Amino acid sequence: MEFTTREKLAWTAAKLFQEKGYHGAGLAEILKATGLPKGSLYHHFPNGKSDLALEAAALAHRETTRIIDDAFRDASSYRDGATTLFYKLAKLFDVMGKHTGCPISNILFAGPDHDAFRQKSAEYFQAWMNQIADHAEKLGEPRASAETEAQRLFLVLQGGWTLARATENSDAIRSLPALFLFKNED
Repeated sequence: MEFTTREKLAWTAAKLFQEKGYHGAGLAEILKATGLPKGSLYHHFPNGKSDLALEAAALAHRETTRIIDDAFRDASSYRDGATTLFYKLAKLFDVMGKHTGCPISNILFAGPDHDAFRQKSAEYFQAWMNQIADHAEKLGEPRASAETEAQRLFLVLQGGWTLARATENSDAIRSLPALFLFKNED
């Protein structure tokens, strides 16, 4: 797949921000990793690093949205879809590296414009919960229950991802369905 200059900058920044945080990844490092000149960065992102962080977060949001839809596409129940989602995210954890944080919080919470970045994070997190609730509702959950389950899934996942980072082991994410999410259904 061939990336545009803008996409190459954003994907590289997303990876480095996820690994090192907003303040840990400098523009010089991002440019070096892409092999692009500084002018390319400011042509596509006039406000520099903050614009780049917002675009990197938008890319991560779109990718997470795709993963959620893929997990629930062929699910026969909410439980099946959620379990598939956990397994997909555990695999993503393994592929991305054991020190990589949540794609949105690592990028946006540490940015210079905390309020604007925080609001964007909240928007993306809510969109994911709404998306999961929509899938749960299509699979037979009443809307109120679907919204509660989506929030619960999201909160459990954030904790699982944090534990996976601390232990450097994606099994913390894979174990979530058996440990918590569906304990009352069996």
